[in-house]
Amino acid sequence: MKKLKVNTGRKYEIIIDRGIIDHCGEYIKKISSPTRVAVITDSNVHNFYTPRVMASLKQAGFIATEFVFKAGETSKNSKTIEAIYSHLADNNITRSDMIVALGGGVTGDMAGFAAATFMRGIEFVQIPTSLLAQVDSSVGGKTGYDIKQGKNLIGAFWQPSLVLIDPDTLDTLPEKYFYDGMAEVIKYGCIKSLGLFRQLKKGVDELDIESTIYKCVSIKRDIVQRDEKESGERKLLNFGHTIGHALEKIYEYKKLSHGEAVAIGMVMMTKASEAEGTSPKGSAEKIAELCRMYNLPICDESSKRDIAFAAHSDKKASGSKIDIVVINAIGKACVKTMGQKDFQAYIEAVEG
Repeated sequence: MKKLKVNTGRKYEIIIDRGIIDHCGEYIKKISSPTRVAVITDSNVHNFYTPRVMASLKQAGFIATEFVFKAGETSKNSKTIEAIYSHLADNNITRSDMIVALGGGVTGDMAGFAAATFMRGIEFVQIPTSLLAQVDSSVGGKTGYDIKQGKNLIGAFWQPSLVLIDPDTLDTLPEKYFYDGMAEVIKYGCIKSLGLFRQLKKGVDELDIESTIYKCVSIKRDIVQRDEKESGERKLLNFGHTIGHALEKIYEYKKLSHGEAVAIGMVMMTKASEAEGTSPKGSAEKIAELCRMYNLPICDESSKRDIAFAAHSDKKASGSKIDIVVINAIGKACVKTMGQKDFQAYIEAVEG
């Protein structure tokens, strides 16, 4: 078992332990005393883990209900959020009750947003079941959903009361989505840990998944504690995401997964910063090599103009400016602010 404490506006623990999903009720009872708990999950995760979570919650004495939505990023919208609200109201969830987010990043983002806004805020617990959610999205309190103009444009900062990470849930994760999560792991190596980056180069067979999760979560915990609302250092966590989100939008969240889009974004952005002279020559190829090792794409056929246009509505844009994250060296990154028109010229310097 590994534990981390997060000292944000709401203090909470992250616990990493194999099999913890079957004891979630016990852990929740230690930190809160709701009468009712609403479990929010998707149609894929439901078949594997909802019965086990519900059994643990009921054994701990909670009245537990479940809401299941169709799996996929295309469900991350206001229609699903409205359905979650209706479920909460129909099952008499009050301000002293709780939501449990059981699933990947889509589930955590929407369940967290529902918790932030239903009755002006109720507690929620994250039980992430995908690698992407375990190493990244379940920690830090970002919640929200997509609209047609862009990804996560509707959202709120709302910290969970507890995060329970069970690495055993990765055993049922399709290989494609395991590698999807590895894009975020690579991101952490790029921005904050040369040691992690070097460890990843040994390949998946040498990967200690529990230690990897712990390392990524530790990095994010430290950043979030220093910058909870993303006014400075936390922006580094967006490395690859400006272009990644733009690509997801271009393909209407269907062709590329989040991790695939971020992988392309990291390589493309580093090629651009190499051309500018901010990143050392060869940095982009090092990142690309690692992405290829973990079955992630490194390029896309979309035009630079289309990518730049799609990025204009990203939440990292402010007025006529946009924040981008560039690598000074593997393991070190910085944030640059530029005009949105300049951004198109910046990425057009990338060949291919």
